Amino acid sequence: MKKETSNPGTGVVHKKSLKQQLYYYRSFYVMFLPVFIFAVVFHYLPMLGIRYSLFSYKGIKAPEFVGLANFERMFSMPGFWSAFGNTILLSVVKLLLNTFMAVAISILLNELRFMKFKKVTQTIVYLPHFMSWVVTASVFTLILSPGDAGLVNSILIKLGIVKEGIYFLGDKDWWRTMFYVINIWKDTGWGTIIFMATLSGINPELYEAASMDGAGRWNQIRYITLPALANTIITVLILNLAKVMNLFESVFVLQNDAVIQKADVLQTYIYTQTFNSGALPDFGYTTAVSVTASVVGCILVLLCNRASYKVRGRGIV
Repeated sequence: MKKETSNPGTGVVHKKSLKQQLYYYRSFYVMFLPVFIFAVVFHYLPMLGIRYSLFSYKGIKAPEFVGLANFERMFSMPGFWSAFGNTILLSVVKLLLNTFMAVAISILLNELRFMKFKKVTQTIVYLPHFMSWVVTASVFTLILSPGDAGLVNSILIKLGIVKEGIYFLGDKDWWRTMFYVINIWKDTGWGTIIFMATLSGINPELYEAASMDGAGRWNQIRYITLPALANTIITVLILNLAKVMNLFESVFVLQNDAVIQKADVLQTYIYTQTFNSGALPDFGYTTAVSVTASVVGCILVLLCNRASYKVRGRGIV
């Protein structure tokens, strides 16, 4: 393989072989090498473990080939289907709510004209993202506590809305609502960064022209801001759909035995089957569950990408 290059001064065409090109760009390949090694070691080599989904692999015993038996067992387990449904519901609703709130807050921040107040507000909105989920769960467990220490219940009781405290994180009727609220509080601010970057790239002349034509702020948002954000919103949704089956930490730190039917997701199901099942863990079975989750996530991304083609004529994959 040779690459043709021309000398601007003489117009003479020189052909470089692959070996010459590698030598010429050697510094770039050296810089890329650590990234390549990291990707291979931590992303591609672990994929070889997928083969264990076809084995019965218990404890320190040698793996025993069982074919599709793990998948047959998985599809016959009620706990798997409950966790699967919870994963889809919690992830998709969380994704839509967080995206909606991130867009709304970005637009509101973009409309602020007092720059100091705008920067302070941005900082306050971003800060929750840097708290770990363990700290977040501890804080909201206190705030939503049914006892006297619970801030929310204390306010509700004083206002006469309820007679006794509600155990929000231990009530199956309330747990999902609280889960969505906590996720919005923690992750929405970070999501606004992408949308704020898009808004900063909108030509101000568009707003000036719209204002001269008599368009108010709401019409400018409707006909200029939102259309400018449309592509970014679709891209964010498609990229985040790849992670909907990986929901774990935020659920794990907030769930308890009282709400396990509503809060158990695939990743916590795998954790329970591996460490808290009361029997010798079968790594082949849990690998089969992980493989299924990955396949479903891939299908969701492809479907959303296909929908993007239908709506705007192009996708991102």
